[in-house]
Amino acid sequence: MSLLGPDAAIGVLGAGAMGSGIAQVAAAAGHRVLVTDASADALEQARARLTRLLAREVEKGRLDAPGAAALEERITWAPGAAGEFELFRHCALVIEAIVEEPGAKREAFGRLEAAVSGECVLATNTSSLSVTAIAGGCRRPERVLGLHFFNPAPLLPLVELVPGLATDPAVSDAARRLVEAWGKLVVQASDTPGFIVNRIARPFYGEALRLYEEGVADPPTIDWALRELGGFRMGPFELMDLIGNDVNLAVSRSIFAALHYDPRYQPSLTQQRLVDAGRLGRKSGRGHYDYAEGAARPAPSNDAYIGTVVLDRILAMLINEAIDALFWQVAGRDAIDLAMTKGVNYPKGLLRWADELGLDVVLARLTHLQEEYGEPRYRPSPLLRRMVREGRQFYP
Repeated sequence: MSLLGPDAAIGVLGAGAMGSGIAQVAAAAGHRVLVTDASADALEQARARLTRLLAREVEKGRLDAPGAAALEERITWAPGAAGEFELFRHCALVIEAIVEEPGAKREAFGRLEAAVSGECVLATNTSSLSVTAIAGGCRRPERVLGLHFFNPAPLLPLVELVPGLATDPAVSDAARRLVEAWGKLVVQASDTPGFIVNRIARPFYGEALRLYEEGVADPPTIDWALRELGGFRMGPFELMDLIGNDVNLAVSRSIFAALHYDPRYQPSLTQQRLVDAGRLGRKSGRGHYDYAEGAARPAPSNDAYIGTVVLDRILAMLINEAIDALFWQVAGRDAIDLAMTKGVNYPKGLLRWADELGLDVVLARLTHLQEEYGEPRYRPSPLLRRMVREGRQFYP
């Protein structure tokens, strides 16, 4: 396999926000990058977006004009509507960043494998789908792995490295070294639904929606509680609108189905109705909030008691999910906490936060919720029960 050195040519399949962001990261590290997309319009929009972004970086003094020009020159934008995957034949690594749909990704990897060299490493930027399943359509699945960047890729430091069942460890090692050379923090996750971040983060959205549906608090109050009392950079409704309610719902559905319809991950009817109505968030002008020019943002209640109820419930669910991820060996303790602080900017690692709150306190909150609702959604992780019983903590 290629050692993926500093002179390696990088291919990116897909010119959306993620694909173009990954291309920028690779080009900034000095690589020649080829980006292709079935849509020539998407390519042109991505190219123009990068030009504007680099111009702003020059204006702010974070990049000089020659450096910006050199970065742009290292990226080739090539239409691929007719299936010209052979454009990638000289690449040492191709990163796929197309629609989050299993069939489309398997087809793309089959075509990529037929076009690239025998030494080329193939990576998927999927955020929640099985890397093993995506690689299953390839003759040589040992050269396929997941490299999940976070949006915006040039700014967020985390990359989840996800080997599939057949991935050659040498491929994983080479990919890790390359991505770390790009200045990224790499955490390894097992090939399980949602990997680390998207699995553990489900309650941030799902339990917030549940609290709203129950009438405990409205979206502005829930967002206020998580920001002001919890220290999160954005509240869940603000973040869903930023991500896109359609995207967030698709990830929720994917994880729900992949985990055999475990009630803990059940998608929200509220979010489904918003998507059905075209209220996708910022990109459509309306979601949980109205983004029309001059539209007033509803004020939170600023009720400290309600805010504490909201924060305690969502935080208990998040911590339980992090503990369960450790229990099921999705990733190690340090990788889990690093992923949540660097991938989605949580104010603290959830396992360290659990120690600070007291594992017995977290268990009591979950036990109360399970008794009140009678739902497996609130079941405490077996590891949490065991650690409370044994009087242990996650950190010394």
